[in-house]
Amino acid sequence: MISAPIMEAICKALQLNSEQITLYPSSYIEYGEGTFLLCKADDVKKIIAMGKGEFFSQLDGTNLSETIKLCPLSHENRLVLNQYLPFTQPSAFGRQTATFGLGDRLGLATQGHIRCFNHCNAKPILAQQSKRELDLTGRNFKQVLDDVCFAVFQEGYHGGFGADGDHLKYIEDILDALRCGYTMITLDCSERIGRGVDQLSNVDLAKAYGELPLDYRARIENSYLSKGFLIKKEEYFFTKEELMQCALIYHGAVDFVKEVFFQVLKKTAHSVDFELSIDETESITTAQGHLFVAMELEYNGVEVTSLAPRFIGEFQKGIDYIGDINQFETQLKQHAAIAHHFGYKLSIHSGSDKFSIFPIIGTYTEGILHIKTSGTSWLEAVATIAEKNPQLYRRIHQKAMEHFKEATSFYYVSGDPARVEDPAYRPDETLIDYLMEDDSRQLLHITYGFVLEDAALKKELYQTVEENEAHYWRRLVSHIGRHLDLVKLMRNSL
Repeated sequence: MISAPIMEAICKALQLNSEQITLYPSSYIEYGEGTFLLCKADDVKKIIAMGKGEFFSQLDGTNLSETIKLCPLSHENRLVLNQYLPFTQPSAFGRQTATFGLGDRLGLATQGHIRCFNHCNAKPILAQQSKRELDLTGRNFKQVLDDVCFAVFQEGYHGGFGADGDHLKYIEDILDALRCGYTMITLDCSERIGRGVDQLSNVDLAKAYGELPLDYRARIENSYLSKGFLIKKEEYFFTKEELMQCALIYHGAVDFVKEVFFQVLKKTAHSVDFELSIDETESITTAQGHLFVAMELEYNGVEVTSLAPRFIGEFQKGIDYIGDINQFETQLKQHAAIAHHFGYKLSIHSGSDKFSIFPIIGTYTEGILHIKTSGTSWLEAVATIAEKNPQLYRRIHQKAMEHFKEATSFYYVSGDPARVEDPAYRPDETLIDYLMEDDSRQLLHITYGFVLEDAALKKELYQTVEENEAHYWRRLVSHIGRHLDLVKLMRNSL
């Protein structure tokens, strides 16, 4: 609780009245001989440090008096917070804790994300960005984690959170994330997965398989052929053709996983959750394919925390699941059983807004899973702009229309801008409807990089969202909360 004398001292030191200062009471903390909290003055957030002691002295800032210091939200000050306030540091959660990934392309969503987890059985992965997203937003791993840690401090959140270097393909990027303190690595093996294997004729399949090392072929044939594998009352077998396909699709990926696990992650000083992504491919992950990968990882001594298969149907950005839900349920049941058998979590990628299948996912994973969301929080920022700054929304919409085709080189979507009505013909109060229509949601979802590339648009976008931060956070609590509720991760239904 911020007492009247403290408030008076802050106002006097800043030479502002109470109406000119926004204090974030949840950040208030006493440590040693000092008191620390976050404030916003002149539209800039800073830490007010009051008192004395090591924590106080190590924070870099402007001395307003002998006992009051105003400190910027710098990387150096974030490291000081991490040192003295361990709850501001990311953690790894292991295989038996449900986790929920929350990408934040603007660095403004974390406070809203945190508020979703007060009554939740999952832990939030608050810092989650792929290299593609970093490149498109002009940010880096360090900046993303800085923003998250300061938001955790602002909210006074002690529940624990993770930091995910998402969909990383190259060891140098993995090392970059780990050096910044990330506690989860999602390894994207898409460039190591065999493509077009399921389209090969029997003759070509056998020929390609015959080019693999003889000792490798002998081992897997001895391990998999003419044997049954019982997974949760369902027995799986490999035909020679299925085994050849699995080997050609996944052997390169497994070799890469071994390299990353033993040469990088096992040598990292802090604990790291390791997620394997085999979903960024055209080939649907069959039950035999998943089983093959799981057994090969076990044979090679590799321990993953979670694994993301390529499910049947389409998990497109920003919209609900496309496909036969009954077929999806049948396949999900198998994948969940295999993951459970080997002790790791099943991971659902592009998990934003898949409301029709969330209850199924919650049922078969039994509350132990990982889900990734990202762009849906960006869309909630755009929705905030549509409600609070209609003219800015129209400019963002126009920029998105201009660059949609270019954006499809980064993301596959079925949305068609030709089916999206020009916002010039819609009244201000109906602009929010664009965020409820599949075609316009995908239009706005995938073009964020081009919007943020426009300096004038970016400046006004940030200003609008920051001025309406409480509204934005309420939208996030409702929207992300719906995800958590439907997938059965909330302790009490919303």
